[in-house]
Amino acid sequence: MAILSTIRVLDLSRILSGPYITMCLGDMGADVIKIEQPGKGDDTRHWGPPFYGEDSTYYLAINRNKRSVTLDLKQAEGRRVLEQLVSSADVVVENFRNDTRDRLCLDYDSLRQLNPSLIMLHISAFGEAGPDRNKPGYDVLAQAMGGVMSLTGDEDGPPMKAGFAVADLGAAMFGLAGILGALFHRSQTGQGQYLTTSLYESQLAFHINWATNYFATGEVPRRIGSAHPNLAPYQPFATSDGNIVLAVGNDALWQKLCSVLSRPDLADDSRFKTNADRVRNQKELGAILSDIFRERSTQYWCGLLDKAGVPAGPIWNLEDIYVNNPQTEALEMVQEVMHPVAGRLKQIRFPVNFSKEAARIQTPPPLLGEHTEEVLTELGFSDTKIHELRVKGVI
Repeated sequence: MAILSTIRVLDLSRILSGPYITMCLGDMGADVIKIEQPGKGDDTRHWGPPFYGEDSTYYLAINRNKRSVTLDLKQAEGRRVLEQLVSSADVVVENFRNDTRDRLCLDYDSLRQLNPSLIMLHISAFGEAGPDRNKPGYDVLAQAMGGVMSLTGDEDGPPMKAGFAVADLGAAMFGLAGILGALFHRSQTGQGQYLTTSLYESQLAFHINWATNYFATGEVPRRIGSAHPNLAPYQPFATSDGNIVLAVGNDALWQKLCSVLSRPDLADDSRFKTNADRVRNQKELGAILSDIFRERSTQYWCGLLDKAGVPAGPIWNLEDIYVNNPQTEALEMVQEVMHPVAGRLKQIRFPVNFSKEAARIQTPPPLLGEHTEEVLTELGFSDTKIHELRVKGVI
């Protein structure tokens, strides 16, 4: 039996944060019912190219292990169907704008009247309070206003967003943790509860050492490329044929690095003797190491550093990671599921390994409304009533 096999999740979310959370819950065995607008569906179905049939690969990446039900929540009959689904759900995940959610009467106080033990997660761009509570937002806006862009990029270059959607995915990770915590709490008390998180809050939570540095000194952090504000050397260096990354996290590793480089003078240099010294003189150290690493290939340096136990590695692109990579293959991170349009669809599995019941990719991302009749039949709707709702555009 899967870990969450007794849990039903009602997914009212769209785009990335909410769908990623519900996909993870589905991977762990929850029955996830995804509610989508008739004729349109989740916005990400149209975020392409590339596409498989009508759906973008973006949508296909984050919606497996779900059943899709189309439902017009602006119609009274649509809301009544939703109320029946809420009554049988354990968890509701939604990311409506605060004013939209209230206008549709999908707030927690309304829904818990139908299901007192309901756990509900609301994801917003900027949180439940403050002047920006109703401000719409996407990942890049949260990265900008949440500080990550001010910290990313070269010192003399423009602010840059992270390569991944760190605001959306950060909110997803905190939201997932909150849901699992609330499920445990309910198992002890029988009580449901209302959870909120936001893209903005997730970015602030990720500041960690950057924020503490600022609190301690009052100095606004500056962009320093790929270097680290508290460790050195902890950054990439160009080699004769590519790039290598070093992660020297303590003085013992620094001594080992100097030995590998045949530069005992650096180990004894007062500018670099301790990590604090190296951070203060990071530019000078970077220039010296850059000249050294350019002399040999990435493979040469990685071989020596691995043998010495100095954390280092090449910078891989996605082809390096997914084509004949023994580490990726050993972890079985890429799995396949049969999709009615795409055929064998490759997916990245849930990255937690359970010793009892493994998370599994059981079903492909659903076609729009694929399970509408199936779910309504489970709720007790007759074929005649389902046809009537379809004619009215409710489903």
